[in-house]
Amino acid sequence: MKKNLITLPAPYQLQTITIKATDGTALPVSVIGRGTPVMMMHAYGMDAREFLPFILPLIGKYEFYLPHFRGFGAAKNIEVTPFDFVNQYAEDIDAIIDHVCINRNVESLPVAAISMGALVMWSYFTHFGTSRISRYLNIDQSPVIHNQPDWQGGLFGDRQTEMFAVFQEIIDMTLPYAQVERFTHLPFFLKRQVTNVEKMFSLLSVSRPRSKAIVRALTHQNDHKLAFYDHKTWQHKMRCLQAYLAIPYDFRAGIENVTIPVVSLIGGRSTLYDPIWQQKITHILPNASDVILPRSGHAVPIDEPLQFYKILKEFLQE
Repeated sequence: MKKNLITLPAPYQLQTITIKATDGTALPVSVIGRGTPVMMMHAYGMDAREFLPFILPLIGKYEFYLPHFRGFGAAKNIEVTPFDFVNQYAEDIDAIIDHVCINRNVESLPVAAISMGALVMWSYFTHFGTSRISRYLNIDQSPVIHNQPDWQGGLFGDRQTEMFAVFQEIIDMTLPYAQVERFTHLPFFLKRQVTNVEKMFSLLSVSRPRSKAIVRALTHQNDHKLAFYDHKTWQHKMRCLQAYLAIPYDFRAGIENVTIPVVSLIGGRSTLYDPIWQQKITHILPNASDVILPRSGHAVPIDEPLQFYKILKEFLQE
């Protein structure tokens, strides 16, 4: 006789709702749990549901809202029209936060964001202020992308010129194929170049040997597998890289107005954003503190999963 698993009550089941952006686009947001509403924002190339292993132990006390940025995850088929995707994402997040606050009858909510999602939050603070955010967990992200005479803590630090040249090369290689609908239709050599650059970026994001082994295993593509690999987000990833290279993202001007409590979670071995420069931002903020994980790279949840969970839990309990 076939036995069915016990069905969990609705609040403990992952649901995906849609919330309308200001342009009318239906934005997918994964929701799970019951209790105090919390929002978590994912990284470049990530699916918001990848936060689930860290939040499932907490869903009895918190209701987590996990937005999917246009072009990624459950929103992979939603195109980003403006070139400045960070500003678009900030506008989307503003609409989602307003929806949550109104529907849950709260004035503000805690937000945790990592990498690109955290850059979006720096943009959000600049354009929309902090009135809807009660406190903020910033995970290994500087508010400045390009190095400048007074700021050398941009993306990749002192390797920025070298790494940006690598990204520019792959962008130039893919531009003639920008209108190709499917990744499987690209020339094989180009598919290999694109996936190699993605693997390189992922390996730079982690520090610990076990994390690098996981990245290599997950990104390995033999020739046969790569030939049939249907990479749904490759065009959007290239557009994001173009924007990173072309737009001088610098949100320092609005930082002094971020007076809410901020916890800056820093990977002590991050090669994407120098830990020393990240600490300078913490000192500029009027109500901020550091948590430095000395063995972690940029991708804190991968390098230090248990520590990440503990810090997230402590952040939410404050």
